[in-house]
Amino acid sequence: MSNKKSIQLFEEQSVRTHWDEDEEKWLFFIVDVVAILTEQIDYQGARNYWKVLKHRLLNEGNQTVTDCNQLKMPAQDGKMRLTDVADTEQLLRLIQSVPSPKAEPFKMWLAKVGSQRIDEIEKETGESIVSAVNSKKLLVKKDTKNDN
Repeated sequence: MSNKKSIQLFEEQSVRTHWDEDEEKWLFFIVDVVAILTEQIDYQGARNYWKVLKHRLLNEGNQTVTDCNQLKMPAQDGKMRLTDVADTEQLLRLIQSVPSPKAEPFKMWLAKVGSQRIDEIEKETGESIVSAVNSKKLLVKKDTKNDN
């Protein structure tokens, strides 16, 4: 899995992110997002909030939590530790579970991060995303016709 880890800033607060080249999507570190939404000052408080929320959502049968992945990232002690991550769709669902005045601004920020990645891809390929998608659809249709 090729990837690109980085830190994005939301209102001057760090959100660790990971671009998964294979899946072509951003993954966001859930505890960082929870810290922002709940306005937790320290990492431990955000971690505890996520642990309780995760347990509650699992008990409710929430599929979003079940589908979350884990990635290794450096912890405060410098050791690599598994950390829960969510893609944009999963994160939007989790945000709905956290009562916060920062929820809407955070959703707008997520859209901006996605838009910036689309712009990067278009610059790298020299082709718009819409054109690339349409080209792939044409190729799939041609391949399907050849199979018949």
